[in-house]
Amino acid sequence: MSAGRSGALRLARIVLVSGNPDALAGFYRGALGFTDAEAPPASDVPGARTVPLRLGDQRLDLVAVTPAGRPYPGDVPGFSPLFQHCAIIVADMAAAHARLSAHPGWRPISTDGPVRLPDSSGGVTAFKFRDPEGHPLEFLAFPPAATPAAWRRPDASDPCLGLDHSAISVADTARSVAFYDSLGLRVASRSLNTGPEQASLDAVADPTVEVTGLGFPDGRPPHVELLCYRGGPSRPASDLAVNDVAATRLVIAMADEEVLAAACAAHAGRLVSGGGGPRPGGGADALLRDPDGHLVWLTAG
Repeated sequence: MSAGRSGALRLARIVLVSGNPDALAGFYRGALGFTDAEAPPASDVPGARTVPLRLGDQRLDLVAVTPAGRPYPGDVPGFSPLFQHCAIIVADMAAAHARLSAHPGWRPISTDGPVRLPDSSGGVTAFKFRDPEGHPLEFLAFPPAATPAAWRRPDASDPCLGLDHSAISVADTARSVAFYDSLGLRVASRSLNTGPEQASLDAVADPTVEVTGLGFPDGRPPHVELLCYRGGPSRPASDLAVNDVAATRLVIAMADEEVLAAACAAHAGRLVSGGGGPRPGGGADALLRDPDGHLVWLTAG
């Protein structure tokens, strides 16, 4: 059975490798409104310790790995193959930014605070920053008339509503679309973002960014977003080890073990661990690298 469009069900969670997950969880709870979540069923790394968090309906796991890997490598720009951020939908950008500003340890990526992008770039207001360990994050606020149904929360009690997507920097949009399409994701949106607003948001001079949204069959968040910066030098694939702090994983729930095994067979050269074999207690897992070296954890059962 080949991997097809029915393979992937949803982005089950996003995993951030952390040098000190307990301290980092305190930041996510206090500055961003996350709450504790139930423990995940398994880890792709033996000996890993997980602090599971939730924001709205979406999951984010902070994982400490022994032995520890390399710390986050400084101010990685958006066009680097190492770059991957989580986008947090906010109902009130001013309130979210004010709460964040009251907490120590983070630092901005965007050069002039929250910025409204042109309608051609979605018309959203956005702000990028780094958590205390260096992981990139983004606040994202939709204009009222263009807010997707999943994020219409007029009675929300917290300015941060949930995780909309994880964006990964890629060198070739078509190549990455083909890879994720083979797992069952589909192209849901495309835009070409340019101009001074995008430069301010990304802290990148004169950017021209192909932004491609990849959705799951049920259309619900979070989804995956590809960021392809045109021009500049060639960018080799990431060489991150699985225990490096920048080695963020997308955990994709597959329909069943059979389609997971088919995906592993189709991408045998990209396997890092697993391969579709059963795990103790049932189910199966596999860790792959996408064409740019980003880590993708497939799970079933």
